[in-house]
Amino acid sequence: MVTVTTAARLHFGFQNLALANERLYGGVGAALDRPALELSASPAEEVVCDDAAAEPYVRRAVAVLGVEGARVSVRQRMPRHVGFGSGTQLALAALVGVAEAHDREVDPRELAPDLGRGGRSGIGVAAFESGGFVVDGGHPTERFTAEPPAEGDWTVPPVVARHDLPDDWRFVLVVPETDQGVSGREEDRRMRETVERADPGIADDVAAVLTRRLLPAAATGDARRFGDAAAAIGRLNGAWYADEQGGVYRPPAGRIIERLARRPEIAGAGQSSWGPAVWGLTTRADVDAAETGVEMALSDLAVDADVLVAAPRNEGATVADGPTLG
Repeated sequence: MVTVTTAARLHFGFQNLALANERLYGGVGAALDRPALELSASPAEEVVCDDAAAEPYVRRAVAVLGVEGARVSVRQRMPRHVGFGSGTQLALAALVGVAEAHDREVDPRELAPDLGRGGRSGIGVAAFESGGFVVDGGHPTERFTAEPPAEGDWTVPPVVARHDLPDDWRFVLVVPETDQGVSGREEDRRMRETVERADPGIADDVAAVLTRRLLPAAATGDARRFGDAAAAIGRLNGAWYADEQGGVYRPPAGRIIERLARRPEIAGAGQSSWGPAVWGLTTRADVDAAETGVEMALSDLAVDADVLVAAPRNEGATVADGPTLG
């Protein structure tokens, strides 16, 4: 039996959603050490899986690898469709778990499109591979069509920049109890409608923030400038998404971000992907969620939410051997 462990990622936004520019999408994000996903796999003559969300990926992995089957157990789960990239981590963990169980070498980046992952953002795949702060190069704009490409008819966007983030940084994560974020076909539809009307001028503003502020801050470990720049990219992306998510942020994320950003120990705050997850950056490695005042703010806002603190993850998914699953 093998056990694959990976974890969440934050998606700060895209570099460009306008058809007027040469490259489309281009994700910006960072890997976290929690919430985590742990998946165990052993060889079998058929597919046996104890997790409904994982089973389709296990079946696709079995088909892609050309093996008989696998017995898979998801022992630790991540919240789904809240902005942490759970789908890509689950798909790639299933792929690697099944491959390792059958002593097969596998390249997650190469096979991610066969699992329906990496079609727009490459942040989830890059986080699975090596963790850290990552910027991907997006796709050629001329490949964009009104309909999604066939699954497997793309390659994962290349990593154009990557940096380890300091070990003493912490991300305060707030996940409001509200409807889950969009995914799958609904996410495809909303993204394509956004691209078709996106203002190219916003991409110029994002590029300036990325190159002059965020990348230097990541390279030098400057938390205050990193947090401010990541938050700015999120706000700029929100201008593209406003019609689709009901504002610059998806309610109630905006109110939570405003409260987080007021705290002196928080160096920038924003929404991850479509939300509703919110992040706030601090350099207090020993910080407790209660000390940030988040829980009190949530009470004042009449918002129920889960709050946790995560560290950056500067390595990719891990694989460990263990006893055979019974």
